[in-house]
Amino acid sequence: MNLILQVEEVSVSFDGFKALDIKYFELEERELRVVIGPNGAGKTTFMDVLCGKTKPQTGSAIMADKDLIKLNEKQIVDLGVGRKFQTPSVFGSLTVWDNLLLASKSNRGIWSTLFHKPTEAMRDAIDRVAATVGLTRHLSSVAAILSHGQKQWLEIGMLILQDPKLLLIDEPAAGMTDEETEKTGELLLELAKRHSIIVIEHDMEFVRQLARKVTVLCEGRILTEGSMEKIQNDPEVIERYLGRSKRRDENGQPVAAVTAVGTKHG
Repeated sequence: MNLILQVEEVSVSFDGFKALDIKYFELEERELRVVIGPNGAGKTTFMDVLCGKTKPQTGSAIMADKDLIKLNEKQIVDLGVGRKFQTPSVFGSLTVWDNLLLASKSNRGIWSTLFHKPTEAMRDAIDRVAATVGLTRHLSSVAAILSHGQKQWLEIGMLILQDPKLLLIDEPAAGMTDEETEKTGELLLELAKRHSIIVIEHDMEFVRQLARKVTVLCEGRILTEGSMEKIQNDPEVIERYLGRSKRRDENGQPVAAVTAVGTKHG
């Protein structure tokens, strides 16, 4: 087992409130891990720690023999960590091609990048990424006219062009149609063949599509980890996050309402 990330004893407090208290978390190379939990569970804070936006009071997050906690945000990006926030952040007035060109590895500024003739290698990389995220037919389209899902895919493509080893993706299915959600799941599963990925998500149907291993956060701590089957049948997870339905099994026990909370339709 080759680990890309090891997090130990990481704690974050805001005005005396402990927002995060991770004893141990590990991620393998080319693993796609889904992190779920109720609002306020510490999911976003965890992402913020890994990308350098928030500095914890204690702990370490080791990647490539370096402690992310001791690095600034640029150093973390240079080490190979890419983050996609929930709301797409693309240049709406530029074409899909130009957005991808700007994201490609370059030390030039925005204007010199746009007006400098891209190399054949850069063109090939952009074409490959556009095909991967399903935007080949939209390369000449202005990004502002893309659907919400297509903007999400464009931003994921922009991240891929930076060649990250670890992708941090925050609620990619939020606001998507069912068809877009399914395509996004297929995209992330494909990307996991080459990248390690941590996804925060609330949509349980989407989690079920992705999940090989799920981490459940609650009140800043890891409540449990395991397969989706294990998670959806864990009594504490059902009680504290997934909720209970009114249905009972043959023994009179409540049946977990796994699809009743945190889905598009629940």
